[in-house]
Amino acid sequence: MRKIILLLTCMFGISVFSQIKVLKNESLVEIGKDNSVGLYKKEDKYTINYQDLNTSNLNTIRAFSFQNLNGDVAGLYKLILEGFVSIPDENVILELPNDIIELHYERNYGQPTVQFIQYINKNRKYVGKSQFLTQKQVEKVFGRTNGKYAMYDKPATSSHTSGKGANTASNGTPASGGGSKKSRK
Repeated sequence: MRKIILLLTCMFGISVFSQIKVLKNESLVEIGKDNSVGLYKKEDKYTINYQDLNTSNLNTIRAFSFQNLNGDVAGLYKLILEGFVSIPDENVILELPNDIIELHYERNYGQPTVQFIQYINKNRKYVGKSQFLTQKQVEKVFGRTNGKYAMYDKPATSSHTSGKGANTASNGTPASGGGSKKSRK
């Protein structure tokens, strides 16, 4: 009888103080990718990952996320393409809940290009920069060449979606995103 009580006590103690917990595996879906810049979808949140060229460590991957409220993904794509047609004099500034993103346009070898400049946590001290992208590369990142852009309009498949997320990812790991606000400066 003592052995049974001792065994049950040990089993109960192990299960109560266990450090490992099984989490639900939520997959990221790649919409498009070109070189070191990619667009990914997880439920109704979109994340743009890029290799940060502004650090000495070329293995630094940064990201910013936002939800597709009011067609923000298609709106961002359209906004970027408009910059290729007529290059703006100044950077286009986008405000996310935790980050500020600037679209920096420049002509490289006579061809218009765009670069994402991320002010991490809205702090001008911490800046991440993507590579310059041509229009064809932007089309590839936004899934226009592989047909995955149709996923923009699909609703989230998860049973719990809340539009109250206010976090963005800054280190390559997607986090809950909020809507994006677009403004020109």
